[in-house]
Amino acid sequence: MGDDRWPRWPARSAGVRRPRRGGVWRLVPSWRMVLGAGVAAVVLSVGALVAGYLLVEIPEPKSAAAAQANVYLYADGSQIAAVGEVNRANVPLEEVPEPVRYAVLAAEDRDFFDASPVDLSAMVRAGWNMLRGGGRQSGSTITQQYVKNYYLDQRQTVSRKVKELFIAVKLGRELSKEEILQGYLNTSYFGRNAYGVQAAAQAYYGKDVGELGVAEGAYLAALLQAPSAYDVVADPGSAGRAVARWEYVLDGMVSQGWLAPAEREALEFPRPGPYEPPDLLSGERGYLVEAVRGELTARGVLEEDELAAGGYRITTTIDPVRQEALTRAVEEQVLDGLGSAPPDSYLRVGATSVEVASGEVVAMYGGRDYTEQFVNNATRRDYQAASTFKPIVYAAALEHGAETVDGERIGPDTVYDGSSGRPVVGRDGTDTGWAPENEGGRDYGPLTVAEAMDRSVNAVFAQLGEDVGADRVRETAVALGIPEEVPGLAEARGSISLGTATPSTVDVAQVYAALARQGVFREAVLVREVSRDGEVVPLPEPAERRAVSAGVAQEVTAVLRGVVESGT
Repeated sequence: MGDDRWPRWPARSAGVRRPRRGGVWRLVPSWRMVLGAGVAAVVLSVGALVAGYLLVEIPEPKSAAAAQANVYLYADGSQIAAVGEVNRANVPLEEVPEPVRYAVLAAEDRDFFDASPVDLSAMVRAGWNMLRGGGRQSGSTITQQYVKNYYLDQRQTVSRKVKELFIAVKLGRELSKEEILQGYLNTSYFGRNAYGVQAAAQAYYGKDVGELGVAEGAYLAALLQAPSAYDVVADPGSAGRAVARWEYVLDGMVSQGWLAPAEREALEFPRPGPYEPPDLLSGERGYLVEAVRGELTARGVLEEDELAAGGYRITTTIDPVRQEALTRAVEEQVLDGLGSAPPDSYLRVGATSVEVASGEVVAMYGGRDYTEQFVNNATRRDYQAASTFKPIVYAAALEHGAETVDGERIGPDTVYDGSSGRPVVGRDGTDTGWAPENEGGRDYGPLTVAEAMDRSVNAVFAQLGEDVGADRVRETAVALGIPEEVPGLAEARGSISLGTATPSTVDVAQVYAALARQGVFREAVLVREVSRDGEVVPLPEPAERRAVSAGVAQEVTAVLRGVVESGT
């Protein structure tokens, strides 16, 4: 007999509600429902693609004359500079040497001549990532990038990516691959205010594109990914990244059969020449603009090509009154002693002032004149921190409760031997083989940590760093604000305590601000607001974290107060 507690199953149904024990019912679709839904989805998708293809027309090309300037403002709204002159000279594809063309393909789209004009999988990833509020993604083909450069704006939105897809497909049917590649080479941004490969050849090597060699072409191709990140003249600290990207391009050329392995092995990195910025960036203005542009791209606010397209109104955190005071201090305390020597002929001065509470950079000195010395001394990372690193060593000792070789807890009154050239003793009591000299070879004899900080005694801090441990010193430095990628930080051993790492003045200012902020690190920022056509561009929140305890920060600050009042 059947059980009357449960209803009989229907013989045929598109979808039925089947009972589950406990009185809970669930909907179970049949195979017909699933198949029907799938077919409907495919029909709708195909219909949407067909409609999009028919409705989206290839627009008129953007006019170079319509390019807008980016306006950079001080914190009070007064103008620093307006930058936006377009530097472009179009050339036919046959004037671009074949190795240069192949280098660009190796860098950006190795399957360009054989593949579809669009990369649907990459576009789906990028669109989904943007819908979720994630960071920007590209993966575009050269055809898509050309569409973006020549027909559309640089904004990374879903609607623009959809237009890019349909225009790229149509363009791929109407133009040859050679015509598209020519357009791409003439519209891409290479940095140094250079649009197109001809302008780039002049900006980096002072020659026409037809005179470029393989190595030079590979470097220009490498720049396409992130121009400011790979300009080894503007940022000497980027040399490692730039060479790695250059080698990636060359290896790609070899893998595609466009360059013989033996010829590739014989190539040397072609260091570009100096950049001569326009006069509108003369004086200190150019350093501020360059630093702001670097922050916008590094923090993912704007891509380089978006910024290069212009039209942005950028309010910085720079206070013109404090900026003038910092400049005056540098000139009076340092540069006036140069006499008749040319500006910065042998002396490099960089300075950054960070407001403790907000983390905003309120003043920055990068050099006397951006048009004469292109490298920003305030943001470069190729000079050793030297004695400015010693407070970090002391903070590490306090934070980790470090002890001397004799077992004494380290503090401001701990006594060390300040004799120049004395051997540094390891934790096991053995000679490490390292015996650093004090400045001028001066012997100080026994003195406290606080006194050693006042006088910047190398012998004391070399031993102090050994007592703490290089790994702990490095860990504390990163926590306080020295980026992990700073040259010399990861590789240093005992010498890290004497400041062999090469952070920028901005990095060091972050550290000192964290100590003044009771041990809380807050990322230093240069930009307060960005807008375009009245629409505000969102800025990420500055990173913030507890770096060291408040007690440690107070003790280090107390010792540093003595340095200002009676020390070096």
